[in-house]
Amino acid sequence: MSAILETSELPAVFDGVKLAAVAAVLYVIVRCLNLKSPTAPPELIYQDSALARFLLKSCPLLTKEYIPPLIWGKSGHIQTALYGKMGRVRSPHPHGLRKYLTMPDGATATFDLFEPCSEHCTGEDVTMVICPGIANHSEKQYIRTFVDYAQKNGYRCAVLNHLGALPNIELTSPRMFTYGCTWEFGAMVNYIKKTYPQTQLIVVGFSLGGNIVCKYLGESQANQERVLCCVSLCQGYSALRAQETFMQWDHCRRFYNFLMADNMKKIILSHR
Repeated sequence: MSAILETSELPAVFDGVKLAAVAAVLYVIVRCLNLKSPTAPPELIYQDSALARFLLKSCPLLTKEYIPPLIWGKSGHIQTALYGKMGRVRSPHPHGLRKYLTMPDGATATFDLFEPCSEHCTGEDVTMVICPGIANHSEKQYIRTFVDYAQKNGYRCAVLNHLGALPNIELTSPRMFTYGCTWEFGAMVNYIKKTYPQTQLIVVGFSLGGNIVCKYLGESQANQERVLCCVSLCQGYSALRAQETFMQWDHCRRFYNFLMADNMKKIILSHR
């Protein structure tokens, strides 16, 4: 009789285990996807000025609540993985001319120049000088998408290819790009100023590029001539202070640090 009772209770035990496993999986999914994270308008930090008020009036999107894509849109890790491995659907391929500049130490700097596809809304000649993120160049999908949109809105674009980042461009000196070297970016800007004496500049930097463009503008007052504004996107402000956080496991920082280091090793070894 007791054996019959034990066997009848086993299915109930298995059902409880299955239910607990499903609950655990759902909990992990909710936590990993940040599904319970509330949406809110971005926090704006700015100095009250005529320029700031003009920007807020011209870009009302800055004060609106950000509503991310459903399910995966609240997880920065999944967005990074999907975009890094799969990229955009039907990513544009803007056509430009590659320019080569010989640096004083023998290095060969390159950048790609893209002419506007339409007239600028102000009728002025405006050029975006763009510095991509770490180990990136003009052929990366996010750069191509940005350039395509800028071209269609009347901007000329000059995109720096970080020294050593392009696989088909050999190094001609014993160095590659670094976190704070502005030589190649400065050479590109000087070329644009000399070639298009009537153009005004908008300086754009992504991630590591944000550090480079801000450092470039602060190095000399002359570097700010004909610059309308500077836009720094996702800039890591201090490499020295960031070293501490890179070695932490919070938010998978150490894992991302490993991936970036591995990518840098591949770039270095490709130039042996």
